[in-house]
Amino acid sequence: MSLQEILQNHFVWGLLLGLLIAGFILKNAIGTKMQLKRELRRVEGEMRDMQSHLNTQMKITAQGNDALTKEVEGLKTQNENLRVNLAALQNKPDKNELRQFRMQEMAISTMREQAPGFAGAWEKAMRQAESEMESAESGFSKLVRKVVPSLGYTSARPTASETQVIDNESDA
Repeated sequence: MSLQEILQNHFVWGLLLGLLIAGFILKNAIGTKMQLKRELRRVEGEMRDMQSHLNTQMKITAQGNDALTKEVEGLKTQNENLRVNLAALQNKPDKNELRQFRMQEMAISTMREQAPGFAGAWEKAMRQAESEMESAESGFSKLVRKVVPSLGYTSARPTASETQVIDNESDA
């Protein structure tokens, strides 16, 4: 059989045509496979880049959150300290208020001694207490008051018999 006889056979033509079509299909499959491999590599690279970007972003966010958390804790501590200090300062009597209180206490003790005429005696006792305060705030009395605060503003206290007389006068 010669080549010419083989080429004239319909089977051979069908076989060659089928092989030609199979070759085109194989070529397209190989090209598509290569294109898909390139696309897969590109997508994997993008995914790695996105993942590294996401990790970086998460680290930055975590650091920011940590810094904010520390700042909030510091501000809470500072706020609590300021609240405690403010409460302490609000409860602390002013120097002038303490002075006025001591003057009035001294005047009241003087009034116990001089009870009959209250208004005049009260004014006299207040003036006397004020002069005693002024004298107590200067010189040796001031030093004694700083060392022992209750001694700096002492005045004469009524005796038991004087107290009984005052009580009897107020009952009458």
